[in-house]
Amino acid sequence: MLSSATAYQRPRWILPTVVFAQFACTSLWFAGNAVLPDLLREVRLAGTSLGAVVSAVQLGFIVGTLVFGLLQLADKVAPARLFLWCAVAGSLTNAALLLPEPTPALVLGLRFATGLCLAGIYPVGMKIAADYYENGLGRALGYLVGALVLGTALPHLLRLLAADLSWKAVVLTTSGLALAGGLLLWLLVPNGPFRRPGARLQLRAAWAVFREGPFRRAALGYFGHMWELYTFWAFVPLLLATHAQLHPESGAFGPGWAFGLIAAGAPACVLGGYLAQRWGSLGTARGALAISGACCLLSPLLLALPRPAFGAVVLVWGMAVVADSPQFSAVVAQRAPATATGTALTLVTCLGFALTIVSLQAFAALQGQVEARYLFLLLVPGPVLGLLATQAARARISSS
Repeated sequence: MLSSATAYQRPRWILPTVVFAQFACTSLWFAGNAVLPDLLREVRLAGTSLGAVVSAVQLGFIVGTLVFGLLQLADKVAPARLFLWCAVAGSLTNAALLLPEPTPALVLGLRFATGLCLAGIYPVGMKIAADYYENGLGRALGYLVGALVLGTALPHLLRLLAADLSWKAVVLTTSGLALAGGLLLWLLVPNGPFRRPGARLQLRAAWAVFREGPFRRAALGYFGHMWELYTFWAFVPLLLATHAQLHPESGAFGPGWAFGLIAAGAPACVLGGYLAQRWGSLGTARGALAISGACCLLSPLLLALPRPAFGAVVLVWGMAVVADSPQFSAVVAQRAPATATGTALTLVTCLGFALTIVSLQAFAALQGQVEARYLFLLLVPGPVLGLLATQAARARISSS
């Protein structure tokens, strides 16, 4: 086992392969959602809402990451092999949406199963990066999370560029893309030089990582970030529609705006990875979290700005809201025990995504009771608590 990053020359294709595989496989999650309205309309699944179908994927992901974490699969099984298994299974559950005359229960079950498979893709991809990048992990994860961000924005781009594309073609394309990504990673990315096989299975050991103060504080910072992130992404159309209502002279925003605001997070993640080499992963994450938190706090004032100024500021918000994600993940990975890196990443991801459901539901519940311009103040507690939780760790957690 190599003891330092300088003793090992990584093949140049490792990071691009992992990044492509991450994007290709997470397209099952986000690109699939783009075709669900057409699917529900065409097969006439009465009583099945789009929200329920999307929530089924989220729930499947949460359950999957919890099970994977408790069983320590990401540390027990070769990560590329686990990634491939989940990519193949996910491509099949996605393609099964094309079965004739699906019932509501079948559609919900298939989307839940896809979420389960994604639990072996997103956090496992980060685990693979950690196995190759003992130093510079923040930069590597910047590319990986950037790929996830592009997957998140993809539905808006599809609506913009491919309005006439058959939903069945999109399903087949995303399934094929995921299969190709899984195979490519399995063929080109062997076990990393810094991988350490996990110890014998102990369910309590999966939670023991939270006893370590630096790890726990980094995880709390990540949770504060997650409180804001997915709710912001989900309600970007509402943010744009609210500004249009307040400024009717400017007209409505097209789907390209929503795509741009979310997709801007991809280069921000990459840039954050390079900034982390100078400021450290924790410092970079806290800086981004402070910027996005300020945007949350000032959101009523931002909505009063004319369109050019509003567009510029929310573009910065769209970049900052996710730029901290790979850096918090890097700190989590670095502060976890060497034999439980995959488990730690999986569990923290699981809990973070569970928190997004609370945030999303709270936001949705207040929509009918609070004026739209003030709704985004609900996101403020996440960045505030994240910054407070990591303040004590600032002097202890250094650069990546």
